[in-house]
Amino acid sequence: MSLKKVLVASSNPKKVKEIKEILTPLGIEVLIPPKKVEVEEWANTFIGNAYLKAKTYYEVFQIPTLADDSGLIVDEIYPYPGVYSSRFYQLDVFGREKPEPSEDIANIRKLLKALENKKNRSAKFVSAIVLYLDAGKIIASEGEVKGFITTTPKGDKGFGYDPIFVPEGYNKTFAEMEPNEKHKISHRGRALKNLVKLIEKLQCSS
Repeated sequence: MSLKKVLVASSNPKKVKEIKEILTPLGIEVLIPPKKVEVEEWANTFIGNAYLKAKTYYEVFQIPTLADDSGLIVDEIYPYPGVYSSRFYQLDVFGREKPEPSEDIANIRKLLKALENKKNRSAKFVSAIVLYLDAGKIIASEGEVKGFITTTPKGDKGFGYDPIFVPEGYNKTFAEMEPNEKHKISHRGRALKNLVKLIEKLQCSS
């Protein structure tokens, strides 16, 4: 099997950009879907939702499809945000937030309120990636990075919860890091690198 192109099952331009930055140097062309496909993410795990997205997009476009489902797990309020990370602001638990000026900022605002006066701020980012090939054949990979939640947002790079997450061994948030620095240690970077190793093994054995 030779994998030269993959379709990314996402309408999030920042996520697609990050995946491109990681896979392109490895010789894999990343394609953007010509249209958004609605996917009902009913699974209660990251890997389950990644599979649903990859399978749905593959069935529409018939191109090897890569889907990522990722999120932030915070020990003090486990299992939240978890699989609800992108829509945490909408949940009734801890009170709803208006998506202003953006959904990302609303999610951060809500999480910081939930952790107000809490001593335990440990957390981890988790990424589950599924590559859907053909005839139901899939390759799956996961990656994670541990760290803690700050009390105030810092940095203007990245997206999602990046401005309030400091990875272990560092004194700055993901949003304060340059892309190359973040990709080396990020949950998504680790999951994608693991995926590439699995693809290479498959290529060698085919």
